[in-house]
Amino acid sequence: MPAPAQYVPSPTPDRAKIGRALISVSDKAGLVELGRFLADRGVEILSTGGSAKALRDAGIRVVEVSDHTGFPEIMDGRVKTLQPAIHGGILARRTDKTHAAAMTAHKIAPIDLVVVNLYPFEATVARGADVATCVENIDIGGPALIRAAAKNHDFVTVVVDPADYAAVRQEMEANDGATTLALRRKLAASAFARTGSYDAAIAQWFGKQLGTPFPARLAIGGSLVQTLRYGENPHQQAAFYSDGSQRPGVATAKVVQGKELSYNNLADTEAAYEAVAEFDQPAVVIVKHANPCGVAIGPDLKTAWLRAFACDPVSPFGGIVAMNRPLDAPLAEELAKIFLEVIIAPEATAEAQAIIGRKKNLRLLLAGGMPDPAQPRMTFKSIAGGILLQTSDNGHVSREALKVVTKRAPTAKELDDLLFAFRVCKHVKSNAIVYAKDGATVGIGAGQMSRVDSSRIAAWKAEEAAKAAGLPESLAKGSVVASDAFFPFADGLLAAAAAGATAVIQPGGSMRDAEVIAAADEKGLAMVLTGMRHFRH
Repeated sequence: MPAPAQYVPSPTPDRAKIGRALISVSDKAGLVELGRFLADRGVEILSTGGSAKALRDAGIRVVEVSDHTGFPEIMDGRVKTLQPAIHGGILARRTDKTHAAAMTAHKIAPIDLVVVNLYPFEATVARGADVATCVENIDIGGPALIRAAAKNHDFVTVVVDPADYAAVRQEMEANDGATTLALRRKLAASAFARTGSYDAAIAQWFGKQLGTPFPARLAIGGSLVQTLRYGENPHQQAAFYSDGSQRPGVATAKVVQGKELSYNNLADTEAAYEAVAEFDQPAVVIVKHANPCGVAIGPDLKTAWLRAFACDPVSPFGGIVAMNRPLDAPLAEELAKIFLEVIIAPEATAEAQAIIGRKKNLRLLLAGGMPDPAQPRMTFKSIAGGILLQTSDNGHVSREALKVVTKRAPTAKELDDLLFAFRVCKHVKSNAIVYAKDGATVGIGAGQMSRVDSSRIAAWKAEEAAKAAGLPESLAKGSVVASDAFFPFADGLLAAAAAGATAVIQPGGSMRDAEVIAAADEKGLAMVLTGMRHFRH
């Protein structure tokens, strides 16, 4: 067993020379290059398993961990680095005389560099592996090695990401085989973040297996995708992290072209893509400042776009467009006519990509699929001193669940539009009012403190859209109207009637429901109750 006859303590160094390295990685990217660099500098390499084989196959001398410790790997490799000879070599403080004496007495050789990345637990879960396979991919020895090396970063360099190999090599070249304390601290912070996010992924997976959405201790982890130019405003800092889930959307999308995405771009694009996923028919959603300003279904995407755009021909400029079918050339030609920030689609034809390519700054994102609106997920909101956690609003109202409460029942066509409007309403900020006709929004009122104000704004939008189209009367004439929550008074419903709506869908549940129903009957409106609200704050 290679160990010095006597280990003598030394002062805490700014530069810690690397004489022995332990390498055990699942991700083999850059492994051989790093191993060859270390070997060429005379560094002894301890390794095991696939890492040792890859290094040996490249002609690099490796000492098996079992040869170093004098203890064989056991239990199918579950116990191989969990040894005093390994952890003592990592954890020993080189300035402590008692540590030095223990190293001498037990023939423990120092380990100066630990290069470890973990079993691919997150990827195993993402591919839908069974429980036994997921459990087997929970790394134990790796996190123990990483945490030990990170804790003792005064003396030990720890690397958990192949992207950091270059920095280690550069410092060793510049410092006669040593790394600086500044780098070791930076790498230690990265190491603890990695084991923290790894444990969070395991905790979240266990919670799902046990059906425990709200555990006593909340573990959240993520990987940095990019540091953003700024947040909602230029004086705010921001970054984008991935939680590793495979739900199609902004986090999984391939950015085909365009400028760097901003914080607001990412949030608005997510809102648009989740909204368009609600529809089975070809659909287009236009979003501006997190609110839909036009939504429509149609026999094809171009038709859906033209009808969505007609709802509000002013707001889409500088907006986000999402669709639930591959972007095709006819729609691409239409989109290229105006200024947009982002287009997101599951896929795009080569011809469509070429058309959009004429506008170099326009971001085109291809998500590779559509999210399932019925699939539950967790959403977060921060408050001072805490986090609000809830399941996503995946509520869906069926035609059979609607309760007719007026003297007149809605027609089949009105029912279709009512369900369409209520589905759109779910994605509009409260208080939300949506007018719709023939599978397209014709007026949207969002985020007002008073529901009647939202109703009036939506009606005004419908009038303005009609003027822009050169039509003699408001688009709201003959439409239906959806409200995300109950009408607290009849005034909001009366405003809808005045705008020309013929049918209403709302959750119900107000102490004045009878008053609202009576007002609907007086105006000849049909009204259905859902029993489900869709507040969106």
